[in-house]
Amino acid sequence: MSPADDEEITGIHCRLDELLASRGMTLTRLSEIVGVSVVNLSILKNDRARAIRYSTLSAICRALDCEVGELLVRAD
Repeated sequence: MSPADDEEITGIHCRLDELLASRGMTLTRLSEIVGVSVVNLSILKNDRARAIRYSTLSAICRALDCEVGELLVRAD
């Protein structure tokens, strides 16, 4: 099995937009809290990320008070 190509659909959807909206938080504020650039969070939010560090995932979930399964879901 080869690594995902740029054009390959991963089948994973990031619900960052929905979680931010439900918590009344902006992407800029989340960036400040977790120490990740707005650009990188935007890539994640728009389902264009190819990878995410566990430490980043943990920091996002901590800031949003959510579980990984609420943030990342299968997009069948």
